[in-house]
Amino acid sequence: MNETAKTKSGWRILRRSLIALAVLATLIAIFYAEEDWRGKRAWENYKCVWEAKGEKFDWQAFVPPSVPDDQNFFTAPIFTNMLNGKIVMNPYHSDGSPDFRSEEDEVGYLGGEGKTRITDLKAWQASYRNQAKASLVNEFPIAPQPQTPAADVLLALSKFNSAIEELRQASQRPYANVPIPYEEGLSASASTLLPCLANLKRCTQVMQLHAVAELADGQSAKALDDVKLMLYLNNSLLSSPFLISYLVRIAIVAIDLQPIWEGLAEHKWSDEQLVALDAELGKLDFLADYESVMRGERSFAIASFENQRLTREIISGLENGSLITNKLTLMPSAYFYQNELAFAQLDQQWILPLIDTNSRIVSPAALQRANDAIRAEMKHYSPYKVQALMLFPVISSTVRKSAAIQVSIDLARVACALERYRLAHGEYPETLEALAPQFIGKLPHDIIGGQPLHYRRTDDGKFLLYSVGWNETDDGGQVVLKPDGSEDREKGDWVWQYPVK
Repeated sequence: MNETAKTKSGWRILRRSLIALAVLATLIAIFYAEEDWRGKRAWENYKCVWEAKGEKFDWQAFVPPSVPDDQNFFTAPIFTNMLNGKIVMNPYHSDGSPDFRSEEDEVGYLGGEGKTRITDLKAWQASYRNQAKASLVNEFPIAPQPQTPAADVLLALSKFNSAIEELRQASQRPYANVPIPYEEGLSASASTLLPCLANLKRCTQVMQLHAVAELADGQSAKALDDVKLMLYLNNSLLSSPFLISYLVRIAIVAIDLQPIWEGLAEHKWSDEQLVALDAELGKLDFLADYESVMRGERSFAIASFENQRLTREIISGLENGSLITNKLTLMPSAYFYQNELAFAQLDQQWILPLIDTNSRIVSPAALQRANDAIRAEMKHYSPYKVQALMLFPVISSTVRKSAAIQVSIDLARVACALERYRLAHGEYPETLEALAPQFIGKLPHDIIGGQPLHYRRTDDGKFLLYSVGWNETDDGGQVVLKPDGSEDREKGDWVWQYPVK
């Protein structure tokens, strides 16, 4: 074959290759266009059907309305100063003193025999009076000579008195909306929201110890004011449509309940104060809040998928305070549309029904069925569902946390009624039915299963009050502990009981 023939043959091969590539590119383009059209159409059809039933998928529908700064708790000078670091609310030493349990440890109001505990004010007193470290000498005020543990703790915490009073004044403002730049995207929203949540929790830690010390010092009226302010801090997040805000609210209420429990255990609350506590606790409804926050979380998850479609970037982590993003340049738009659809379907079919707000029942068995269904879906990998399915484990754990905190609130309300009965009659009643309607308007039922809460008087003149807990079985008030001594919330009963002396 001469050179001319070879050249012609080479051009033919190149031309055919180019034609083949063009055909392949055309087929890929047709596939992308078809898939994108199918994905968009399926998502828009789903939205249309469910929006006609009253559902909302647009994140803007869940954004709280703007309010004037001078009427907003979160723009009060005290909160602004906490956010910029001028005021630091922290009952612990700045060196991270290991003398105390963290709030994540077992709380007093739910626990096994001998595990429930009154706050050890002597340990706090010893730490505040510790002069061994020069850096701590001027951190908290102390008396020249030791006082009672409660008095020394209150003196140490007096460094926060003006801040607490400013918080109390700010709580009188008519609105509490975290000023979030929603229009700038989820990353900007998170960078604004997370510092607010951290400061609210630290404030609650300070006030929990403050209230406990006031109770021990015979100042129950002041302790009640502190508990009310703590519960306000929880309620200040009610307008936030994010799941993280809801989870922080659960953590805050768990901290709030400790001084209520201690005041009941030590008979520190008066009848009038117990009425006030019941009124405040009766305003908390985490079952109803679950439904609204899950709809808000759904809308922002869908907005996140949509932002990925427009930018072709996905957030994959956090490093040194900066978001790590990966490029998805070649991903068809169908990937994002179908994940929006998959998450909306997952939310409607499995997530929202997990808590029945009408009957006020949480079914662990229903959650197990949902978990099983999601695990089955994960075995059949589909890029059109991968992101949606990844979000479910966090939501799954939220259901149990929601049930546990609402049970704790309900048990606290019944315990307040029992204490009111004891103040009136000198002993606890034989049955809970004796409490309503004089000492509590209506007895809450056990939200696990919907049956009455379990109650019995004990031989030492106290009582045992409990829910059947996550295993849905009446274990007779038995609490199961983990090897580290903390309560296993998935086994045994959820028990409200008082410490053994």
